Amino acid sequence: MQLHRVNPEPTVAERLHAAAIHLLRRLRRQDDAMGLTPARASALSIMVFGGRVTIGQLAQAEQVSAPTMTRLVVGLERDGLVRREDDPQDGRVVWLKATAKGTRILHGGRRRRVQALAADLATLDPAERETLAAAADILERMLSRRKNSEVRSKNLEGPRQKYGQRRERPEGGRMAGRER
Repeated sequence: MQLHRVNPEPTVAERLHAAAIHLLRRLRRQDDAMGLTPARASALSIMVFGGRVTIGQLAQAEQVSAPTMTRLVVGLERDGLVRREDDPQDGRVVWLKATAKGTRILHGGRRRRVQALAADLATLDPAERETLAAAADILERMLSRRKNSEVRSKNLEGPRQKYGQRRERPEGGRMAGRER
């Protein structure tokens, strides 16, 4: 029987993962001033920093079901942070867009997080700050390459069936996965 030695030294990936989690937890303390739950702040941030979305797109981005996202959006809408807009070309589509109030709250939260991080970075010596700046450049390039490859993969999948289009029935006339 061969025993595998466990490397007591954490890998770069493990160290970055742990540091990212701890850094985000630390910075999230600044979010209390926004008066939003983490879920509401996250959903609103997608609209503020990414533009208008549908409930389905928002649910997919947040990795929750559409009914769960609908409940969250109703609360954001009730608080004047989000508004719905009908799509002029497709009456079935409803866009969600952050209001000026929602945008103001999110930008204030981001500003507080960046200020807190800047205060921590100010305690480092200049060489350490330069090293972190170089590391940030590397991470941004890595994430950009990853994002670009995901977009290319999605484009290779071909067109998706649009809502309301009928699928072709297979021989035998029954759709897969549907029981009577």
